[in-house]
Amino acid sequence: MAETTTTPKVHKTDDEWKELLTPEQYRITRQHGTERAFTGPYWDSFETGLYRCVSCNAPLFRSDTKFDAGCGWPSYFEPVSPESVTEHRDTTYGMVRTEIRCGTCEAHLGHVFPDGPPPTGLRYCINGHAMVFEPGK
Repeated sequence: MAETTTTPKVHKTDDEWKELLTPEQYRITRQHGTERAFTGPYWDSFETGLYRCVSCNAPLFRSDTKFDAGCGWPSYFEPVSPESVTEHRDTTYGMVRTEIRCGTCEAHLGHVFPDGPPPTGLRYCINGHAMVFEPGK
């Protein structure tokens, strides 16, 4: 029988998150902020590697799932695993969207839309400040 491992959830106080993250990272990941289009890291980077959560270092997206959506944010058609992200209904700003959070620490990452390329047809539109890049993975 295969052994199943579950990644433990990461919980910190606001003060602990503020010590760990830059003000911009905190605003985006803990206060559900958004960076302006074409200003954050990684929107125009296509190096080979792995994108991890800036808050807890959990793997989120592989570079081979990244594509240029022309929207000004890093975009991916699939997370590393279904457990990598969680989906939440977002009705802010008079819209109905699906918010994406880190599956390990609940950091706000961005949103997912049904207008991506094959094979999934999804576009995970992610704030660059919510991630760190690990080259070569």
